[in-house]
Amino acid sequence: MKCPYCGHSESKVVDSRPAEEGSSIRRRRECLSCAKRFTTYETVESLPMIVVKKDGSRQSFDREKVTASMIRACEKRRVSIEQIEKLSEEIEQTLQNSLEREISSDYVGELVMAKLRPVDEVAYIRFASVHRHFKNIEDFTNELNKLLDEK
Repeated sequence: MKCPYCGHSESKVVDSRPAEEGSSIRRRRECLSCAKRFTTYETVESLPMIVVKKDGSRQSFDREKVTASMIRACEKRRVSIEQIEKLSEEIEQTLQNSLEREISSDYVGELVMAKLRPVDEVAYIRFASVHRHFKNIEDFTNELNKLLDEK
């Protein structure tokens, strides 16, 4: 780490502690040349994920879009924003852990449905109807029957 005061490239770590809710580490360093102290922050580098849409177009993964779609599915349901944000975070973490840089929009949708299903079945059906492009009442009843059969 280069000293901001003298430019010397060697320093020692004096103190380390978690910062920003554990997503980074704050380090106090001391320059081995001028003995001045400075602070650095260390974060995990996340590689960008690209979502491949059904039409073949590509766009960067946006957790806010996932959150917004779940909020829409959970309207007038007893699902808190905190729960939805936690689910969105879990989905993003699952995608990051997969180490795949290109992911299909279908896969993202299936992850959302898998997370919504145990939280609220109505929200799950609402989301599934959009994600799976239900065309008629039969599509709804087929999905509802799958839910009922599992109970």
